[in-house]
Amino acid sequence: MTKAQTAIKTTYFSILGNTSLAIIKALAGYFGNSYALIADAIESTTDIFTSFLVLFGIKYSNKPADKNHPYGHGRAEPLITFLVVGFLITSATIIAYKSINNIGTKHDLPKPWTLFVLGAIIIWKEISFRLVLKKSRETNSSSLKADAWHHRSDAITSVAAFIGISIALILGDGYESADDWAALFASGFILYNCYLIFRPALGEIMDEHLYDDLVEEIRKVSLKVEGIKGTEKCFIRKAGMKYHVDLHAIVDANITVKEGHELSHKLKDSLRKEIFELGHVLIHIEPSE
Repeated sequence: MTKAQTAIKTTYFSILGNTSLAIIKALAGYFGNSYALIADAIESTTDIFTSFLVLFGIKYSNKPADKNHPYGHGRAEPLITFLVVGFLITSATIIAYKSINNIGTKHDLPKPWTLFVLGAIIIWKEISFRLVLKKSRETNSSSLKADAWHHRSDAITSVAAFIGISIALILGDGYESADDWAALFASGFILYNCYLIFRPALGEIMDEHLYDDLVEEIRKVSLKVEGIKGTEKCFIRKAGMKYHVDLHAIVDANITVKEGHELSHKLKDSLRKEIFELGHVLIHIEPSE
């Protein structure tokens, strides 16, 4: 299975999970008198749409290069990540607004059974987070990583709801708003996660250098190629699930232009064979001193 296929399959898992949980949370929140659970349902509903965005981004970013896009369509991925962050900020704002309104409004205590629902949700969302995050690392997908953090933020909001409902039930009348304070806290945590998701995607768009380990691996593989005496500059930029490389390789100054040309192709082939996630590799030949 290719990386793209793995990422697409993982996104379908997120869509199905978020759809099921949104329905469960909404019903439990409505019948269990818990706004924290309803806030959780709002976030899960948002997650459904963002997972569809991630799915579109992964499929589009893996389209092959064409005349107008010689480096492929990989930059679509961080752009989709920006949209995902926008959805998260919107859901956090809605949750915060509703929570503040409900804090000053008298309402019934949450039902005790909502704690069991939340307990199951917390476990499921943490499992989902770990699974999707693992797949994002395997596929080098920034948008899949954003989707993973959706699961983690959902788990945190559920933990906050669990704490809020527990306080309201233990302390009784007069503490009904603990549930709403929990939802307000959850909205703040979601906004914090927005920054954690946004920052790496911005670095990807701006070609920020974040790949020292990959540079080191490229230099080691290069030295294994007969005729390559060393390497100088090595620039890397990420686009989707691929890394494009500009590398300066040092060769014997006395070889012919044809031999240097053949060496550059040999080095390029070796790098792409040894490091599967590389996309375009541009080799610049430098004569040894």
